[in-house]
Amino acid sequence: MTHSLRYAVMIVLLLFFTLPTLWMLGTAFKPAGEYVGTGLSLLPNAPTLEHFISLWQQGVGQRLVNTLVVALGTTALSLTLAFLAAYALVRFRFPAQLDRMFLLLVLVVKMLPPIVVAIPMYRILRSLNGLDSLPGLMLSYQVYTLPFCIWMLLGFVRQIPVDLEEAATLEGAGLFRRLTRVVLPLAAPGLVATLIFAMLLAWNEFLFALLFIQTPSNFTLPLFIATFATENQTYWGELMAIGVISSLPVLILAGYLQRHLLRGFAMQSH
Repeated sequence: MTHSLRYAVMIVLLLFFTLPTLWMLGTAFKPAGEYVGTGLSLLPNAPTLEHFISLWQQGVGQRLVNTLVVALGTTALSLTLAFLAAYALVRFRFPAQLDRMFLLLVLVVKMLPPIVVAIPMYRILRSLNGLDSLPGLMLSYQVYTLPFCIWMLLGFVRQIPVDLEEAATLEGAGLFRRLTRVVLPLAAPGLVATLIFAMLLAWNEFLFALLFIQTPSNFTLPLFIATFATENQTYWGELMAIGVISSLPVLILAGYLQRHLLRGFAMQSH
């Protein structure tokens, strides 16, 4: 296959996979009377910001902040606990194969449908006064993110040579210093890769937010998006506009951390 033909195929595939995004972007700027018409055009004939203005008036800014706080808090907690758990599972020896039993338990929890743990999690949050609160949501999201982070970080921690830690130990470094000065810098690409995926899980989560949040001012973006598809009408303009708004932070984060993400996958493959 010649270079020109290869590039042509790549461009066609790129357009094919980006078509839904382009459609969403174009519809977000179309007036209501235009996107319900019969014409199939990606670009708006009379661009407008009416859908974005409507979202701002309905409090999309507060919901965006809520989602950002929950996603960042969930990711920070998951990465901290998962990094310590992965390090312990790789470096320490446990009696009676407790490490394998723990990993099996983590895998089982990850494979369970979220609705299975919804009632126990509801009772836990109620006992902790965490219902209808953002911190309670961060805690409940660990059901999604923590098992994923542990399994993903295991591979990265295993790639770090034990000799480096042994050399640091000979120089008088304790466990905390070895973690912060040796293991953490070497595992940084893996942490960044795990961070992005954990953030995506927390950013897009809907079920637990629906079950545990009742106050509209505490809604996250997935809950807020659901309010625009009602029994009587679907507000396509607002849905497309909020789709653009909710996608931008994650795209910016992934673009900024892309180099570290590729390094993380390179480490995992070796």
